Amino acid sequence: MPATSPSDRPVGSRLVFLGHSTVLVEMAGTRLLTDPVLGHVLRSLRRRAAAVPAAHLADVDAIFISHGHFDHLDLPSLRAIPGRPQVIVPAGLGHVLQRADLGPVHEVRVGDRLHVAGVELEIVPAAHGGRRSPWAAADAIGCLISAGSTVYFAGDTDLFPAMETMAGRVDVALLPVGGWGPRLGRGHLDPRRAAEAAALIEPTIAVPIHWGTLSPVWLHRLFGRQFDAPGPAFAQAAARYAPTVRVCVLAPGDSINLPDRRVAAA
Repeated sequence: MPATSPSDRPVGSRLVFLGHSTVLVEMAGTRLLTDPVLGHVLRSLRRRAAAVPAAHLADVDAIFISHGHFDHLDLPSLRAIPGRPQVIVPAGLGHVLQRADLGPVHEVRVGDRLHVAGVELEIVPAAHGGRRSPWAAADAIGCLISAGSTVYFAGDTDLFPAMETMAGRVDVALLPVGGWGPRLGRGHLDPRRAAEAAALIEPTIAVPIHWGTLSPVWLHRLFGRQFDAPGPAFAQAAARYAPTVRVCVLAPGDSINLPDRRVAAA
């Protein structure tokens, strides 16, 4: 079957949470995938969620990689995505993707803007270490994805002052609220700090990501339930710190439609 061109696809906008930091964003007939981690096992981690349906990986136009850590840039997952989507990575990581045999690779820095079909990506900062190895280091980044509505994908980050500059611009904020280990290291948001981020950004909707999907094999049975707590905990914290923000806690595979500012303004 031939690949579907952007002009042939439905024009509705939605996002599908696929687990951890993997989100399918559909806007203006364009399909963009963030930080794909798809396998059942990732090094010493096991996937707690169901497998990603193949339909969500078909006809992807672009892949956005926020940083080089192995739970965000996973070469086996990238190889599993059909076609040759273009890959957008932080400057300094392009050579890592050469082994994945994907489509064109674009290295970007904070402040860059680029277009994928009818969708604009604006690269924004993140407060998180991005080193993958001594030979692959790059700053972590996030992005604003815009076409009628604007989605902020934070990747991995802690709070940073420039979050305030996004206030009034973001319809849906995808905010990391947890992790995959018994403790969160530096450069991460926990549920309360993610709620503080939502208060700074003031999105219409906030969706927690980076939780409930991966856990270490040796903790999978003993402490598995603790990895399911950050999403609901974020909703509770947001009710206190960002009461005007609507929180949508999605299980992997769940989706929401994106608000369209052009329709609201008409």
